Amino acid sequence: MPGRLPRLTKRREFLRVASRGRKAARPSLVLQALPQPEGQVRLGFTATKKIGNAVIRNRAKRRLREAARLTLAGLAQGETPPQGWDLVLIARDGTGARPWDKLLADLRGALRQAGVTPE
Repeated sequence: MPGRLPRLTKRREFLRVASRGRKAARPSLVLQALPQPEGQVRLGFTATKKIGNAVIRNRAKRRLREAARLTLAGLAQGETPPQGWDLVLIARDGTGARPWDKLLADLRGALRQAGVTPE
């Protein structure tokens, strides 16, 4: 199983992706993607207070982290695409309760829509 993917940790990194990146919305998540020349995929996760209390927000972020780990394992190792990406996954109301297979499908669809993975 693939391990932990590199993370976005600073607020300015999240803001740069939000302002310059591509956006793709799905029922359970919003993806913001910004191409990077260094060839590394880095991830950031957010969940606002609008979706619920700390327990609900943490559950949503845990589900997004695991979905990203499974889906993006090949991207982090540099298989495809050749350039790197900064990705921000934003939890929505349905993230914590969405069926697992639909959550994975939402993430794959958002990655395709943003141009991170090929069609």
